[in-house]
Amino acid sequence: MDRRRILVIAGSDSSGGAGLEADQKVIAAHGCYAMTATTALTAQNTQGVSDIHFVPSDFVIKQIDACMTDIGVDVIKIGMLASARTVDAVANALKKHGEPITVVDPVMVATSGAQLLPNEAVHNLRTNILPLTTILTPNIPEARLLLQNAGLGAPETNSLDDIVNIARVVQSLGPRYVLVKGGHLPLTKDGHISKEEADRHVIVDVLYDGREVAIYQTDYLPSRNTHGTGCSLASAIASGIALSKSPDRTNDIPDAVEMAVRYVEAGIQTSFDLGYGNGPINHFHSLSMRLPPPFPSTLKRSVYGKAQDGGGAAKES
Repeated sequence: MDRRRILVIAGSDSSGGAGLEADQKVIAAHGCYAMTATTALTAQNTQGVSDIHFVPSDFVIKQIDACMTDIGVDVIKIGMLASARTVDAVANALKKHGEPITVVDPVMVATSGAQLLPNEAVHNLRTNILPLTTILTPNIPEARLLLQNAGLGAPETNSLDDIVNIARVVQSLGPRYVLVKGGHLPLTKDGHISKEEADRHVIVDVLYDGREVAIYQTDYLPSRNTHGTGCSLASAIASGIALSKSPDRTNDIPDAVEMAVRYVEAGIQTSFDLGYGNGPINHFHSLSMRLPPPFPSTLKRSVYGKAQDGGGAAKES
């Protein structure tokens, strides 16, 4: 069987820009097959979330079992888990089904800064899900929350070096890879956190596997259409892993991340306004005639200075 089966365990977004709806669009755009286990239903649009209906954890597990015992999966993508009970139930399900390759987008902090998961659920996610995670994709506020929950403090983030340090410490909590997303903190040309709109030049995502730090740098795109970028990036990574032809698909994770970053960048470049708030990216830009393919990309991938060098500036590979 072609290895393109992806099970998404996450919440639903009624407006279609994030959550399960965005995940399925991304997976379909990559030519993969999407299945779902719904953890919560949200009433939301481009302006925010007005209500959440939580799915009982035992029913979440029934959905997971139904997919895995019949169709099977090659990669699992986890998004919003909603409650501590669901976190524990999903962790047990992963163990029961042989700990498959898992991409975890820890949906814990809203764009507004509000914490979406209670502290107990954050603790259970850290202790029960992270050790089973192939690649974790937190944004900087989520990474800081995980470190605070682990009693490791919340390091300041004023530069690229600080983001790299956060990635290294979060990776020590259990996941094989950590991709710290820098979209919340655009950098200046010299690699520091921008203080003014005019200084926002680049976005940097940092991947760490316990040995090497990879830097994915793209130009900052001033756009309000960024709703669901985290969900979309994680699902694009899951698709890239599922599409890998190597015997051990996890060896291709750096390439899957690169493909995913390019995908989201093009999605923002070709987005169109929907609603009155933050609209979604264009998930089907590969079918769009708005830009001639291949889409122009500003992505630069490099290897961060080795640990023995004492850190420092990124080096292009």
